[in-house]
Amino acid sequence: MGNSRDFDIVIVGGGAVGSAAASLLAKITKSTNKPLKIALIESQLPPVFDPNQVDPRVAALTEKTRLMFDQIGIWSKIVDKRACAYKAMNVWDAEGTGRITFDCQQVQQPNLGHIVENSALVSTLIEHIQQQPNIELFCPANIADYQLQEDGITLTLDNEITLSGQLLIAADGANSAVREQFQFATKQWDYGQHAIVTTITTENPNQLTAWQRFMPTGPLAFLPLNTIGDAYCCSIVWSQDTEEAERLMALDDKEFCQQLSRASEHCLGEVLKTEKRYLIPLRQSHATDYVMPRVALIGDAAHSIHPLAGQGANLGFADAQVLAEEMANAYARDLDLGDLTLLKRYQRRRKPENLATMAAMEGFKRLFGSHNSALRLLRNYGLSGINRLGAIKNTLIKQAMGL
Repeated sequence: MGNSRDFDIVIVGGGAVGSAAASLLAKITKSTNKPLKIALIESQLPPVFDPNQVDPRVAALTEKTRLMFDQIGIWSKIVDKRACAYKAMNVWDAEGTGRITFDCQQVQQPNLGHIVENSALVSTLIEHIQQQPNIELFCPANIADYQLQEDGITLTLDNEITLSGQLLIAADGANSAVREQFQFATKQWDYGQHAIVTTITTENPNQLTAWQRFMPTGPLAFLPLNTIGDAYCCSIVWSQDTEEAERLMALDDKEFCQQLSRASEHCLGEVLKTEKRYLIPLRQSHATDYVMPRVALIGDAAHSIHPLAGQGANLGFADAQVLAEEMANAYARDLDLGDLTLLKRYQRRRKPENLATMAAMEGFKRLFGSHNSALRLLRNYGLSGINRLGAIKNTLIKQAMGL
């Protein structure tokens, strides 16, 4: 095998976004039927999907993202493990009467999206990658050294194997080591909040509906999961000021369920049971540039957002798709895949949408976090008003689905 290996593209980060990027890039071939050679580096062993256990980390996948997994050829395999299609969404204001409901039937679609556990997603992607002759997975492996050259980039792994390629893609998350290594400037702000994430069992069925209550301290979301046995399951994301989040984490399961039942206004009856709870700090960050010669950032390495609408993963998958499209065009024309002019096309296509989504999430957070009575009146009137305006509501539904 030797200690030095040549690839076209090296990806750092084998989570959902990095693995999806590898899978999309591996499909690219020239007219000579020569596919791209991809290296995928991941520091941790991939998660194992357990059909008897629910992973508390979930993603709300849009229809656009589902079509991408279909294109890769693995959507049916994800469904075979577990995916919950949700048909409706119910959003309401904790401090008033404003409410808006979205229903898939309003836009003649079978559903609004799918809630998929991270372990189901990543394990399916890794299984697919291991079957591709033109992707090599280095896992677990860490990078000991980076060498940026005029005509390529070389990485030395901690097992002394060196990998070289024309382009390095960083998909190594919000605390990206690649982003730090190459000194990409970022704008970051801390919300002074944490999100509590866990799986719960409720008294009443989830009705294949996503429930979201906006409180001044942050939103509480109940995301429907396929029932296991007789249980009625949801994944929750409960955003709270850090001090309050830590107080809730310190409660025993029974007290936590009681407070969660009250916070959700018993939308699904009593919360009967909670699995292990996780506490995640809420920060927003955005790289000023996503690209430099031979390096491109995708997913949370480029932008991480408040989990308000569960859009973070979908933005990352859209990054992977657009970058793969630009690589396909360049590879067909024998261009250098690490060329900055080419990479800037990816940045131009992705940055406006990512910034717009981040601004919308920030606006929502401030609107619902405000104690101003005039703003409270406005948001209640706005929610209820949009709920009555069919055409605007249908446009919002289609945008949320990525259609």
